[in-house]
Amino acid sequence: MATIQLVNITRTFTRPAPTRPGAENGTGNGTGTLTGPIRALDQVNLTIPDGTTLAVLGPSGCGKSTLLRVIAGLDREYQGTVLYDGRPMEDVPPKERHIGMVFQNYALYPHFHGHGNLAFFFRLRRTPDRETEERIRITSEIMGIGFRQLLGRKPGTLSGGEQQRLAIGRAIVRNPQLFLFDEPLSNLDARLRVQTRIEIKRLLRQFGITAVYVTHDQVEAFTLGDQIAVMRQGRIEQVGDYATLREKPASTFVASFLGSHPMNLIPGGLVSDGVLVIAGQQISLPPWVQNQVHQGQALTLGARPEAACWKKAGGGLALQGVVEVLEPDFAQRTQVVYLRVGSRLVAAAATMDDFLLLGQEVTVYFPQEALFWFDEASGRRLAP
Repeated sequence: MATIQLVNITRTFTRPAPTRPGAENGTGNGTGTLTGPIRALDQVNLTIPDGTTLAVLGPSGCGKSTLLRVIAGLDREYQGTVLYDGRPMEDVPPKERHIGMVFQNYALYPHFHGHGNLAFFFRLRRTPDRETEERIRITSEIMGIGFRQLLGRKPGTLSGGEQQRLAIGRAIVRNPQLFLFDEPLSNLDARLRVQTRIEIKRLLRQFGITAVYVTHDQVEAFTLGDQIAVMRQGRIEQVGDYATLREKPASTFVASFLGSHPMNLIPGGLVSDGVLVIAGQQISLPPWVQNQVHQGQALTLGARPEAACWKKAGGGLALQGVVEVLEPDFAQRTQVVYLRVGSRLVAAAATMDDFLLLGQEVTVYFPQEALFWFDEASGRRLAP
């Protein structure tokens, strides 16, 4: 087990530039030399305590997989420092870092049976057969019912879920100090995703090993991660548990990214004499907000769908719109109502007893105590 630290990690790539006339506007083929920097990681600082699981969450292309490759030592072209228990890793090759890594595409050796995939690591190290077989036996017991039957089959004869089980077993058999997961469930169907997620959670708890789990799936992140790091354009926007990220988002990006129904964000409000003028109404600024803003400053107002009220509530935000979409949740007897308010859709939670019709004009209220206040220029949340 190990505590992992990343200090000012920056990784810059180059991007393709057109070499034929007209390629830049789509009339050429766009092939040619590489030029121009792209920062996949931009001064990333992270500490992952020993024995904890960090879920790295973010949209495609934000740098999640690059971050994982830097931690593993598979990408060495970065600036900054990677530390395992305070030891710099710059000169330590991946095979000596005691890592168990599970990839999105499984990365199994297709010409080996399952047993050969698990034993390959030990063969490279010329480990005695008796020790190798003992490690495989222990791993099979850990992985549970049905795993031993996979050892006699080649990957091509296994289902996606079975291949993923074998890939996880191959990571465990090495007795790693660090688990790295690179979107391991993205190729599985919904039922297998749930089943494999439960299995991974069980294994992480059983081993108590430091782990980094990269995903774009929020359910995976808050189910598996002790802490969640939200990434955007190569930077860490915020680190915390799921409840903290939901209730105290650091920015409009975090607020709009998290949740099956993200926070409503209403930009364009201007501060004027202790009130916010927004959406055609005036909202009194709490004293702690007044202390942080200036006259004429632009703010964005945030409101969670679940904070919606369908009866008039004074002092908050009132939005009038037309019901455009109704999204029912019959198990919970709730629904999410999407209102067309000007040019934007606003989501508001309601019960199934709140009888609403498509095309109906309604007013929804968000109490002042449920509002979030963001600086529009920086996107950062104002906090007491």
